[in-house]
Amino acid sequence: MAGLDDLVELFGPPPARESSPGDWAEVEDYVGSALPRDFKAFLDAYGTGVICGELVVFHPQGSSPLLARMRKIHESFGQSWRRDSDEYPFRFHPDPGGLVSWGYDYSGDEHFFWPCAPKPDRWKVVTNVNGASPEVFDGSFTDFVLSFVKRLRDVDPHHGIDPDALEFLEQEDLYELAALGEIGPVNPSFEPF
Repeated sequence: MAGLDDLVELFGPPPARESSPGDWAEVEDYVGSALPRDFKAFLDAYGTGVICGELVVFHPQGSSPLLARMRKIHESFGQSWRRDSDEYPFRFHPDPGGLVSWGYDYSGDEHFFWPCAPKPDRWKVVTNVNGASPEVFDGSFTDFVLSFVKRLRDVDPHHGIDPDALEFLEQEDLYELAALGEIGPVNPSFEPF
Protein backbone atom coordinates (compact mmCIF):
# COMPACT_ATOMS: atom_id res chain seq x y z
CA MET A 1 0.00 0.00 0.00
CA ALA A 2 1.30 3.41 -0.96
CA GLY A 3 1.66 6.14 1.64
CA LEU A 4 2.14 9.85 2.17
CA ASP A 5 5.81 9.61 1.15
CA ASP A 6 4.72 8.50 -2.34
CA LEU A 7 2.47 11.55 -2.66
CA VAL A 8 5.15 13.92 -1.35
CA GLU A 9 7.54 12.47 -3.94
CA LEU A 10 4.93 13.14 -6.63
CA PHE A 11 3.74 16.62 -5.55
CA GLY A 12 6.78 17.93 -3.73
CA PRO A 13 6.96 19.06 -0.13
CA PRO A 14 3.64 20.17 1.33
CA PRO A 15 3.08 23.84 2.07
CA ALA A 16 3.83 25.00 5.59
CA ARG A 17 0.59 24.67 7.51
CA GLU A 18 -0.53 23.90 11.02
CA SER A 19 -2.96 21.14 11.84
CA SER A 20 -3.96 19.28 14.94
CA PRO A 21 -5.60 15.90 15.59
CA GLY A 22 -8.61 17.82 16.93
CA ASP A 23 -9.26 19.15 13.42
CA TRP A 24 -10.98 15.87 12.57
CA ALA A 25 -13.10 15.41 15.73
CA GLU A 26 -16.28 17.08 14.45
CA VAL A 27 -16.07 15.36 11.04
CA GLU A 28 -15.48 11.93 12.54
CA ASP A 29 -18.25 12.49 15.07
CA TYR A 30 -20.61 13.27 12.17
CA VAL A 31 -19.46 10.19 10.23
CA GLY A 32 -19.60 8.03 13.37
CA SER A 33 -16.17 6.59 12.63
CA ALA A 34 -12.57 7.50 12.13
CA LEU A 35 -11.66 8.25 8.51
CA PRO A 36 -8.82 6.49 6.66
CA ARG A 37 -5.44 7.50 8.12
CA ASP A 38 -3.77 8.13 4.75
CA PHE A 39 -6.58 10.53 3.78
CA LYS A 40 -6.20 12.50 7.00
CA ALA A 41 -2.39 12.51 6.76
CA PHE A 42 -2.51 13.89 3.21
CA LEU A 43 -5.04 16.60 4.07
CA ASP A 44 -3.17 17.52 7.26
CA ALA A 45 -0.01 17.91 5.19
CA TYR A 46 -1.43 19.64 2.09
CA GLY A 47 -4.78 21.11 3.15
CA THR A 48 -7.74 21.94 0.95
CA GLY A 49 -6.83 22.19 -2.70
CA VAL A 50 -6.75 20.68 -6.15
CA ILE A 51 -4.62 17.80 -7.39
CA CYS A 52 -3.32 18.15 -10.97
CA GLY A 53 -5.81 20.91 -11.66
CA GLU A 54 -8.62 18.33 -11.54
CA LEU A 55 -9.26 16.49 -8.24
CA VAL A 56 -10.54 18.70 -5.39
CA VAL A 57 -10.06 17.64 -1.74
CA PHE A 58 -11.18 19.29 1.50
CA HIS A 59 -9.63 19.63 4.95
CA PRO A 60 -11.92 20.19 7.97
CA GLN A 61 -10.27 23.56 8.68
CA GLY A 62 -9.83 24.62 5.04
CA SER A 63 -11.30 27.55 3.16
CA SER A 64 -14.11 25.17 2.14
CA PRO A 65 -14.54 22.98 5.24
CA LEU A 66 -14.99 19.25 4.68
CA LEU A 67 -17.91 18.84 7.09
CA ALA A 68 -20.07 21.51 5.43
CA ARG A 69 -19.47 19.92 2.04
CA MET A 70 -20.17 16.42 3.35
CA ARG A 71 -23.52 17.48 4.78
CA LYS A 72 -24.52 19.19 1.53
CA ILE A 73 -23.51 16.24 -0.69
CA HIS A 74 -25.02 13.59 1.58
CA GLU A 75 -28.34 15.46 1.67
CA SER A 76 -28.39 16.05 -2.09
CA PHE A 77 -27.35 12.53 -3.08
CA GLY A 78 -29.54 11.00 -0.38
CA GLN A 79 -32.60 12.76 -1.82
CA SER A 80 -31.71 11.51 -5.31
CA TRP A 81 -31.25 7.98 -3.99
CA ARG A 82 -34.64 8.03 -2.29
CA ARG A 83 -36.26 9.01 -5.61
CA ASP A 84 -34.41 6.35 -7.68
CA SER A 85 -33.29 3.73 -5.15
CA ASP A 86 -33.63 0.91 -7.71
CA GLU A 87 -31.22 2.67 -10.06
CA TYR A 88 -28.28 3.19 -7.70
CA PRO A 89 -26.59 0.40 -5.71
CA PHE A 90 -25.29 2.54 -2.81
CA ARG A 91 -26.86 4.52 -0.02
CA PHE A 92 -25.39 7.71 1.40
CA HIS A 93 -24.40 8.73 4.89
CA PRO A 94 -26.09 8.81 7.42
CA ASP A 95 -27.75 5.58 6.23
CA PRO A 96 -25.89 2.52 7.63
CA GLY A 97 -23.01 1.66 5.28
CA GLY A 98 -23.75 4.82 3.30
CA LEU A 99 -21.09 6.46 1.15
CA VAL A 100 -19.05 9.22 2.81
CA SER A 101 -18.18 12.21 0.62
CA TRP A 102 -14.56 13.42 0.45
CA GLY A 103 -14.12 15.30 -2.86
CA TYR A 104 -14.95 15.78 -6.51
CA ASP A 105 -13.26 16.38 -9.84
CA TYR A 106 -13.84 18.99 -12.50
CA SER A 107 -15.19 16.30 -14.85
CA GLY A 108 -18.31 16.26 -12.67
CA ASP A 109 -17.53 13.10 -10.71
CA GLU A 110 -18.08 12.89 -6.95
CA HIS A 111 -15.74 10.76 -4.82
CA PHE A 112 -16.75 8.87 -1.68
CA PHE A 113 -15.44 6.40 0.85
CA TRP A 114 -17.44 3.21 1.05
CA PRO A 115 -17.33 2.02 4.68
CA CYS A 116 -17.39 -1.65 3.62
CA ALA A 117 -14.97 -2.88 6.31
CA PRO A 118 -14.74 -2.36 10.09
CA LYS A 119 -11.35 -0.65 9.76
CA PRO A 120 -11.45 2.66 7.84
CA ASP A 121 -8.03 1.98 6.30
CA ARG A 122 -9.69 -0.87 4.39
CA TRP A 123 -12.55 1.23 3.01
CA LYS A 124 -12.86 1.46 -0.76
CA VAL A 125 -13.26 4.56 -2.90
CA VAL A 126 -16.44 4.90 -4.95
CA THR A 127 -16.63 7.40 -7.78
CA ASN A 128 -20.08 8.54 -8.75
CA VAL A 129 -19.38 9.01 -12.44
CA ASN A 130 -21.38 11.87 -13.88
CA GLY A 131 -24.18 10.32 -15.90
CA ALA A 132 -22.99 6.71 -15.55
CA SER A 133 -22.83 3.89 -13.05
CA PRO A 134 -20.58 4.24 -10.00
CA GLU A 135 -17.06 2.81 -10.11
CA VAL A 136 -15.47 1.07 -7.13
CA PHE A 137 -11.72 1.43 -6.62
CA ASP A 138 -10.34 -1.40 -4.54
CA GLY A 139 -7.56 0.44 -2.74
CA SER A 140 -6.70 3.21 -0.34
CA PHE A 141 -7.13 6.94 -0.83
CA THR A 142 -3.41 7.21 -1.61
CA ASP A 143 -3.59 4.40 -4.17
CA PHE A 144 -6.60 6.12 -5.75
CA VAL A 145 -4.77 9.46 -6.03
CA LEU A 146 -1.70 7.78 -7.54
CA SER A 147 -3.90 5.99 -10.08
CA PHE A 148 -5.80 9.21 -10.85
CA VAL A 149 -2.56 11.11 -11.49
CA LYS A 150 -1.15 8.26 -13.62
CA ARG A 151 -4.26 8.39 -15.84
CA LEU A 152 -3.74 12.12 -16.36
CA ARG A 153 -0.04 11.65 -17.13
CA ASP A 154 -0.51 8.79 -19.60
CA VAL A 155 -2.66 10.53 -22.20
CA ASP A 156 -1.93 11.24 -25.85
CA PRO A 157 0.13 14.42 -26.49
CA HIS A 158 -2.87 15.91 -28.34
CA HIS A 159 -5.44 14.90 -25.72
CA GLY A 160 -7.95 17.70 -25.26
CA ILE A 161 -8.02 18.87 -28.87
CA ASP A 162 -10.64 18.01 -31.46
CA PRO A 163 -8.92 15.67 -33.96
CA ASP A 164 -10.47 17.64 -36.85
CA ALA A 165 -8.76 20.82 -35.58
CA LEU A 166 -5.29 19.26 -35.69
CA GLU A 167 -4.92 19.83 -39.44
CA PHE A 168 -5.40 23.59 -38.93
CA LEU A 169 -2.85 24.04 -36.15
CA GLU A 170 0.84 24.70 -36.64
CA GLN A 171 3.39 22.82 -34.55
CA GLU A 172 4.20 25.96 -32.54
CA ASP A 173 0.48 26.28 -31.69
CA LEU A 174 0.53 22.72 -30.33
CA TYR A 175 3.66 23.47 -28.29
CA GLU A 176 2.01 26.59 -26.86
CA LEU A 177 -1.20 24.71 -25.94
CA ALA A 178 0.88 21.98 -24.26
CA ALA A 179 2.96 24.58 -22.37
CA LEU A 180 -0.27 26.17 -21.10
CA GLY A 181 -1.47 22.74 -19.95
CA GLU A 182 -4.51 22.88 -22.23
CA ILE A 183 -3.66 19.68 -24.10
CA GLY A 184 -1.64 16.57 -23.44
CA PRO A 185 -0.40 14.92 -20.27
CA VAL A 186 -0.77 16.68 -16.95
CA ASN A 187 2.17 17.27 -14.63
CA PRO A 188 1.63 16.13 -11.02
CA SER A 189 0.78 19.11 -8.85
CA PHE A 190 -1.10 20.24 -5.77
CA GLU A 191 -2.49 23.77 -5.54
CA PRO A 192 -3.89 24.83 -2.16
CA PHE A 193 -6.87 27.18 -2.00
